[in-house]
Amino acid sequence: MTKRKLSLDTSALDRRTLLKAGVAGLAMGGAVLSMPRAGRTAGTQDLNVKLDWLMSNGQVGDVVALQKGFFEDQGLNVIFNPGGPNAQTVPPVISGQAPLGQFSGSGQAMIARGNGIPLKIFGAGYRTGPFSFYSLPRAPIRKPADMIGKRIGIQPTARFVLDIILVQHKIDPASLEIINIGWDMTPLVTGQVDAVTGWVTNTKALSIIGPDRIDMSQIDAGLRSYSNVYFASDETLAQHGDLAQKYLSGAAKGWEWTYHNREAAVDVLCDAYPNLDREIEKETIDTVVGLSFDEATKTNGWGWFDTGKVQEQMDQYESVGKFEKGKPTIEEFVDLSALEATKAVRPKLG
Repeated sequence: MTKRKLSLDTSALDRRTLLKAGVAGLAMGGAVLSMPRAGRTAGTQDLNVKLDWLMSNGQVGDVVALQKGFFEDQGLNVIFNPGGPNAQTVPPVISGQAPLGQFSGSGQAMIARGNGIPLKIFGAGYRTGPFSFYSLPRAPIRKPADMIGKRIGIQPTARFVLDIILVQHKIDPASLEIINIGWDMTPLVTGQVDAVTGWVTNTKALSIIGPDRIDMSQIDAGLRSYSNVYFASDETLAQHGDLAQKYLSGAAKGWEWTYHNREAAVDVLCDAYPNLDREIEKETIDTVVGLSFDEATKTNGWGWFDTGKVQEQMDQYESVGKFEKGKPTIEEFVDLSALEATKAVRPKLG
């Protein structure tokens, strides 16, 4: 297939707005400003996909699917709408401007549903959230109990993650010092804190910590989460569920190709998004693939998620009062029809 010219929409300037604002008061609608893009292939249907952050290594398989024509094979002309700081993810999806969306974490979609937004998740790109706690041998944190007596640096928008961990492990918040930080890891290196938090896929930021870095991931701490989850409105899934099925089919092929051609996939990503650091992304790609495939995907295929684990996560979120209008039910929050319809084409790799 010939290489596709990248299509994108710059309307999105979003990031964890739902985590920051609890999803309360999201306004519907808003103008969409589009960059010029290549004309769609005859016979394909335009499909805007709203992302909640800037295009990054977490979307490498999706970008491969676009550039290699795997979405086109499904009859779709996919247009990515990346986000960024302070932009909103939900309104374009609920209003139909972007029929499908992707959140960095299942918790964001869960909070939205619990606050009355009619959306469901239908697939998961990452098996667990890449958010982790990082420490050094001078004050190691390998399990939640190790945080007692320590200075924990965490971003204000991620504070609820720490709150859940403390509740789950019956740790008194007063037994540790919690310090607000940004996404810079310097406070750990300079000894201002004993732990910092951030994404394990952010290789460049983490590099300053050095080779002695000790990681405690969300799953290590007992916090359930899927990441890079795909979602749509109740209405879209009920009336146009084929869009979710077609998108998952194309994306699955892109992630399968990425699994087998990792450095080449990074080249595809960085050719499409030259702002990314090619060498850093090549250092990170095995981590990305490791987050996307595990024993569960070896059995159930890429994109699958366990509703039991989703239920556990909802229970954990309820324990710290994250649902203003009540905890959603599994039936209200998940739609498995696209996963079921695509089970033959989603790669069973682990």
